[in-house]
Amino acid sequence: MDATPSTPPSRGSSPRRFASALLGLLQGHIALFGEELKEQQSHTLSLLVLTSLSLLFGLLLVIGLSAALLIAFWETHRLLVISALCGFYALGLLGTLFTLLQRVRNAPAPFSASLEELARDREQLLP
Repeated sequence: MDATPSTPPSRGSSPRRFASALLGLLQGHIALFGEELKEQQSHTLSLLVLTSLSLLFGLLLVIGLSAALLIAFWETHRLLVISALCGFYALGLLGTLFTLLQRVRNAPAPFSASLEELARDREQLLP
């Protein structure tokens, strides 16, 4: 018999390959998480700036229009105009607060791509 003796697979290479694969997966997830965090931060900052500017200009407009209405009706119906303006502002406040609360409750989960990737990896690794 001229058979060459087969060497058993070394035990050291399998755990090393598994650890290397695990570190590769972890590195990919951390990179994806970092990119999503950077995108979220940029998006949030731009929304904050635009919201602040919109609020500022909207407030200036409301003050100007309110002053114009009060000046126009100061002699005849000043209390009626003040009451109507306060009622209008209260309805606007309630409407925007309601919309804000709905959007906060229905907001998508942050880092959804990272969570999906982790779920796919878990399905592949577990039998």
